[in-house]
Amino acid sequence: MTIATKLMSAAIALAAIGGTAMAQDTPIRIGVMLPYSGTFALLGQNITEAMELAMAERNNGGCNVEYIQLDSEADPSRGPENARRLIDRDLVDILVGPVHSGVAMGMVQVVRETGTPLIIPNAGVRQATAELCAPNIFRTSFSNWQPAYPSGTVAYDRGARTAVTLSWDYGAGHQATEAFAESFEAAGGEVVEQLFIPFPDTNFQPLLTQIAGIQPDAVFVFFAGGGAVQFVNDYDDAGLKDTIPLYGSGFLTEGVLDAQGDAAEGLLTTLHYADGLDNPVDAHFREAFEAATGRESDVYAMQGYDTGQLIAQALEAVSCNVGDLDALSEAMASATIESPRGTFNMSSSHNPVQDIYLREARDGQNVVIEIAAPALEDPAPGCSM
Repeated sequence: MTIATKLMSAAIALAAIGGTAMAQDTPIRIGVMLPYSGTFALLGQNITEAMELAMAERNNGGCNVEYIQLDSEADPSRGPENARRLIDRDLVDILVGPVHSGVAMGMVQVVRETGTPLIIPNAGVRQATAELCAPNIFRTSFSNWQPAYPSGTVAYDRGARTAVTLSWDYGAGHQATEAFAESFEAAGGEVVEQLFIPFPDTNFQPLLTQIAGIQPDAVFVFFAGGGAVQFVNDYDDAGLKDTIPLYGSGFLTEGVLDAQGDAAEGLLTTLHYADGLDNPVDAHFREAFEAATGRESDVYAMQGYDTGQLIAQALEAVSCNVGDLDALSEAMASATIESPRGTFNMSSSHNPVQDIYLREARDGQNVVIEIAAPALEDPAPGCSM
């Protein structure tokens, strides 16, 4: 029995006691296109189960809801085909996904043609809520620009005047390092070198030697998962951690601190979520997610939870009439989400306007130090709706 089934059984029982019936008989079909195999399988699982949790807590917005899951396999080449399969064959009313930015680009292409509401619960590809924005495209996560941009100001304020950036040579890495450079140089600093390594290569030694020769005041990187573990440990082993401060978009340490061990201690990262946030929504979410899944929550689960909140609020607003696409999109665009990350609204391009936190890695947690950028809105270059 899934989380959604367990929680919906309780919700239906409560509704029956109160004499309330479901709002409609024909189920609203939510297509969920996330990775359920391979490297990103746990991310897909956390997003899905947290979304179902939030939906069930709100009685699915008073609607009869059915989930249709499809493994994206994090394969960009199959993004358009899989999106059309869910829309044309499975007749989904709302589409949720993906994790991988390359897959997102394919999904965006399809829903811009069909008008199907798309909610992106992770992929940070900036174009989706910038030049490719549309009335039916929403994000509950972040744009790649958002978490990285405040790091430039943080580094400058801590005394750095020169910096080197480094990431994998792909879209997310370019967008993140460009965002850091934008704020760092606006503050008065200079990015003296921008380095890239082919994805998913983790032979960092030649680049670390190059950084040691340049001797910048700071280094900013964009890595995640196993690559982040390897880089942080290699940076420490090269003796650079104590001489050249390392900064990163929060995914550098998110979910991998145990594997990074002492090498990560003291690292500063910026992200829209952190450990130790002092708000009751986060306390409830963390407890409820762990009780439902047996796992600790993370940023991916939090984004899934807010996806469920957004859908439930929108369904309530339109009284389950998902056929009125304009009303459904307007309900999502005007929603206020009481999120574990802190309350947020949608920007005009449908990207969250959200606080970005400065976090320090301490004893296996990404502890919030301060708000690095309050209510940060991606400028969404090229968006016109």
